[in-house]
Amino acid sequence: MADDPVDTSRYMLLKADELGRIELTERDGVRVIRRDIVAARWWAHAFARRAAAREARALLRLDGIDGVPVLLHWDGRELLRGYIAGAPMQQAQPRDRAYYRDALRLLARLHRRGIVHNDLAKEPNWLVRADGRPALVDFQIAWTRGRRGALFRVLAREDLRHLLKHKRTYCPEALTLRQRIILDTPAPHSRLWRATGKRMYKLIARRVFGYWDNEGQGRIRD
Repeated sequence: MADDPVDTSRYMLLKADELGRIELTERDGVRVIRRDIVAARWWAHAFARRAAAREARALLRLDGIDGVPVLLHWDGRELLRGYIAGAPMQQAQPRDRAYYRDALRLLARLHRRGIVHNDLAKEPNWLVRADGRPALVDFQIAWTRGRRGALFRVLAREDLRHLLKHKRTYCPEALTLRQRIILDTPAPHSRLWRATGKRMYKLIARRVFGYWDNEGQGRIRD
């Protein structure tokens, strides 16, 4: 499949910013998500390529896990991944306990493969599929080293804590005592980040890339 040309005659532009373009298109009649690195700004091209390469590594490691896109193609210029039909969390607002139970299991499968998502605070990275099950997308800043040392465990715990924050928003009555304790004890690097770098990050994300908190949607670049 990866050797055939992408059908760009039918597509929907999902996002276009300094890091390139993301499109919903078709190949051989099958919907796919296409990330175009060539379209990135010249000054952001190297970063865009590294981010796409990281996503490709993560998806390759997670191959076969239901709820994670399939890597179809990566050649340094474009990344193709399988399309997962579903609504982003901020739209679907899942309030079913089963969603969070399945989301915890999905997260555990990622961590067993040595992958930490690292961007689960963004609600658009969580999908709610038609049958109510969760799915995860956007692995651009995932931990892909595979080693499960102390740092891995800290980051994996933050993955969990971000999921629990969403559970607290949409299904707080289902939180267990242990989950509430995890929510109340963020990792030291998370506390430091909120106290120092988060404001600068938001400023750069909004002014340069056009991102706004939970929207996860870059501006459509001219």
